[in-house]
Amino acid sequence: MSTFTLSELIEKLRECAGDSEEYDLDTDDVMDVPFIELGYDSLALLQVTGVLDRERGIELSDDEVIAVETPRLLLGLINDALSLRAA
Repeated sequence: MSTFTLSELIEKLRECAGDSEEYDLDTDDVMDVPFIELGYDSLALLQVTGVLDRERGIELSDDEVIAVETPRLLLGLINDALSLRAA
């Protein structure tokens, strides 16, 4: 099983919702920065997870996605879903 990384998440965020105007996602430590501070709202996160579902079969409920506040928490959900799928 492969692990979904912060780099991959940042790539998808940029693809779906553009770059953060507040942070340099390539150099700043953003794992625990709330998405709202990064400039991403719940719609952006739902777009990202929709793409992940279509491209990689990673299914997350909308309620779970809306509830996460930081990249660390979203990565946890994504990687949990990957490990369940691999089991």
